[in-house]
Amino acid sequence: MSIILVGLNHRTAPVEIREQLSLDDASLSQALDDLAGRCNDSTGRLIQQAVIVSTCNRLEIYAFTQDVAVGWTCLEKFLAEQAGQPPGELHQHFYRLSDESAIRHLMRVTCGLDSQILGEPQILGQVRHAFEQARSGGHTGPELSYLMSRALHAGKRARHETNISRATTSVSHAAIDLASAKFGDLSQARVLLVGAGEMMHLAAKALQHRGVANTACINRTHARALGLAQMMDGQAFSWNELPHALTWADVVITGTGAPHTVIHAEDIQPVLEQRNGRPLILVDIAVPRDVEEAVGDLPGVHRYDIDALRATLDAHLAFRRAAIPQVEQIITEEMDDFLEWSKGRQVVPVIVAMRQKVKAVAQQELQLALQQMPELDEAQKALVGKLVHRLTNKILHEPTVTLKANASNGKGADYVRALVDLFALEQVNPEEVLPKTPVNSARRATNGFGKLRNGHANYAPEMEAELASIIPNGVRFHD
Repeated sequence: MSIILVGLNHRTAPVEIREQLSLDDASLSQALDDLAGRCNDSTGRLIQQAVIVSTCNRLEIYAFTQDVAVGWTCLEKFLAEQAGQPPGELHQHFYRLSDESAIRHLMRVTCGLDSQILGEPQILGQVRHAFEQARSGGHTGPELSYLMSRALHAGKRARHETNISRATTSVSHAAIDLASAKFGDLSQARVLLVGAGEMMHLAAKALQHRGVANTACINRTHARALGLAQMMDGQAFSWNELPHALTWADVVITGTGAPHTVIHAEDIQPVLEQRNGRPLILVDIAVPRDVEEAVGDLPGVHRYDIDALRATLDAHLAFRRAAIPQVEQIITEEMDDFLEWSKGRQVVPVIVAMRQKVKAVAQQELQLALQQMPELDEAQKALVGKLVHRLTNKILHEPTVTLKANASNGKGADYVRALVDLFALEQVNPEEVLPKTPVNSARRATNGFGKLRNGHANYAPEMEAELASIIPNGVRFHD
């Protein structure tokens, strides 16, 4: 099994392409269900687990597959269908990674190294949310769950142990920076926030920090606009007051999360005369964009979208860039942890087979012995059974620990072959246990992403116990 990634981001695709693939919570859940149904062959084993990360600046699918090339092709075709484009139309915008490259990319994403704004903190929560969406829908298994947990841990470490998220801004802060650069002293401006979601809350806090007192909020749900306005000590407009709000404002910052534009040239054109020549600055940080492109052609109106923010951040990046080597070291440590865990999981079928065989022999001999000691009462029989059980576990402990340890240091294949020969484990093929790829699944799916248990020929309750001894606390099995 290999982990694969197909995605696009702010470096590989313009905002026009990214907004075609933007997914809200409802469409994300549906997309995961569709992916599970479409990207599987007749045996259900092509794509077994998947997480879709959808943000303003990226759309990425992480998945486990038995065939990297076929998996990439399937994911690209699926994304093209999501965007309503012919297969291959978006090919030039996609990047494709597998195994260690995909793992490192995911961790760079959670640590903020792959963000449009280096170190921006929002991506960590966005990846966590994407993982929870996939997990709640039954689209993850132990491998992807543990990979995501290590990636999220890497992101937390990067923010607590380094300066990667300090001394600069998020997208919302960058929008305030851009508005300030274009307008001048924002404390003298009337600033209108369009939308009342997370990005607008961050923008509101940034405005307060800069001492901007003359603020307002407008949102289709007036109660939410009122709540944000109260937080800023500003005023709230009803959506039908949009012309009045646009007349009032000097600077407009938009980030509604709507699936279509909400401010059009026809909304602004009628209010220009009432503005008496005052310039209007609109900074649109939404994907899909909130402000129609034609708005920028109107006299005295200056429109900027999310791709225009890069220039405003250049002066703030040096401090964060200095932290990159420290973050890369954290990523390497978390990758090593995952790969060691993954290799340890690969030998679980061998351990289970060995323990099953030895315990079966011990149980058989125990029954024969008890038949020859009819004078024993139930308590004495239980004591003999407990003795056999403890002896069996003690004998199996050392080979179990040794095999797990050597699976992580590159010598696992030799130990697997030795155990298979010594214990005559005919149901185990040593060549399939530790392949060359760094990520391998001990259990296989038979139908969709999540149904892992039933597909493994050697699955038994004992395997769950073995897996529990390898998977750290807090990582659950998701079937």
